[in-house]
Amino acid sequence: LVLHVPGWLNRWRNPIAPNHEVTWQAGPDRPAAPPSERPPNVVVIVADDLGWNDLTWNGGGVADGTVPTPNIDSLARDGVDFRNGYAGNATCAPSRAAIMTGRYPTRFGFEFTPAPKAFMRLIARWGHDDVRPPVYFEEREKDVPAMDLEGLPPSEVTMAEVLREKGYRTLGIGKWHLGEAAGMKPTAQGFDEYLGFLAGAAMFLPAGHPDAVESRQDFDPIDAFLWANLDYAITKDGGPRFAPTGYLTDYLSDQAVRAIEANRNRPFFLYLAYNAPHTPLQALRSDYDALGHIANHTLRTYAAMIRALDRGVGRVLEALRANGLADDTLVIFASDNGGANYIGLPGINAPHRGWKMTFFEGGVHTPFFARWPQRIPAGSRVLEPVGHVDIFTTAVTAAGAPLPADRPIDGVDLVALARGEAAAKEHDALFWRSGHYRAIRVGDWKLQLSERPRKTWLFDLKNDPAEKTNLADARPDQVRVLTAALEKLDGQMVQPTWPALIEGPVAIDRPLNTPEQPDEEFVYWAN
Repeated sequence: LVLHVPGWLNRWRNPIAPNHEVTWQAGPDRPAAPPSERPPNVVVIVADDLGWNDLTWNGGGVADGTVPTPNIDSLARDGVDFRNGYAGNATCAPSRAAIMTGRYPTRFGFEFTPAPKAFMRLIARWGHDDVRPPVYFEEREKDVPAMDLEGLPPSEVTMAEVLREKGYRTLGIGKWHLGEAAGMKPTAQGFDEYLGFLAGAAMFLPAGHPDAVESRQDFDPIDAFLWANLDYAITKDGGPRFAPTGYLTDYLSDQAVRAIEANRNRPFFLYLAYNAPHTPLQALRSDYDALGHIANHTLRTYAAMIRALDRGVGRVLEALRANGLADDTLVIFASDNGGANYIGLPGINAPHRGWKMTFFEGGVHTPFFARWPQRIPAGSRVLEPVGHVDIFTTAVTAAGAPLPADRPIDGVDLVALARGEAAAKEHDALFWRSGHYRAIRVGDWKLQLSERPRKTWLFDLKNDPAEKTNLADARPDQVRVLTAALEKLDGQMVQPTWPALIEGPVAIDRPLNTPEQPDEEFVYWAN
């Protein structure tokens, strides 16, 4: 199989320059008003493929709690833990579209994660000898636009656009994955400054770097493709690509600290989108060496990546404290979706079933925290279901800006929920769709409908949060009620802007590096 696709990620058509000093435009030397008398700063931190059980706060932590995550945990301890926080989708790009717009991405056609055709063909060929092989729709290729056009439509209103209109300095760092065409890049979607990479993944250090430890998953076509094609490169404001300095997670954290310092005297919005712990699994050697008690090489590498992620979150929180901004900054943390089956590690989403690329809890139920000492009491806990769509509404409301009035906004204000305010609005339902596969949560009930396989799953999440007992046959009344609610919401959505090229099988209860079982539960994921 041909794994290397020349130019796949080098679509800017310029070479990678050596690392150079990044400059963040400085705000005023003195604040116009003390932080407590101006709109709050907003910091949104997104992890990439973080499992529910990867955090010690959730009772697990990598390697059974032996790798603590104190800084991420502190957001829940010092703020609010949304115990039923949900991703906008079970893959990364539609989830990020939900975060940016406060709308279900299926409302504006962003249904699938942008990926090159060569990548889709590779996955289809890789698994052609499986019991359940992938399905590739070659006839749809003509309807798929160039990859740089697969992104967030310029007609959508982003969180950055609303906050900039309100007077915020809008800053982005890290992974974008919402389009690379001129009108879809971050600086065309409301960001004053953006440092990062536009595609869906990046190297953390060059392959084979002496400071890196790698775990290559030879059973996974995604991993093979990434190692063959990714670059160690970023860009600032759409300019020439250049190599960052050092391990990428630490570099992004350092730049976030510098961006905070440069803007400490004016309201700012910082979107910090880490690519950790997404593949390729590549850790800093010093983090790996600190975890000698973990025997499994892949798990140790993955744990070392999360160690760096937690360290980075701690650096950002310390920068807010050091600049006198901690009490007056709303910080929201979430993962874009659940942990992936293709890293080959069981238990990362425990106690939930399922993985990234499924609507089982393991795919969409993510860590979800917010801290704002001035407004959110420490130790708060919210059990009502919330989602990525709420981040937009929460940030815009906190800033005192109006929500867009010309389109449906699906989010609610999480601060009002956390404070238990009488007027706080809750969700009637949360909805997901990826091709033939759809899901809805209404109260404590969750329904999943799949055409391949043709199956209905109904779960009572209050009494069965791990989705072990399918009640579809026992409770046809609830199936009817939730199906009607799902169809009503689905009827408000639009057709995808580009079609899915592949449907691949994802086993619900085992990672990818284990043998297929003829009677196992699975779903074909469309993308």
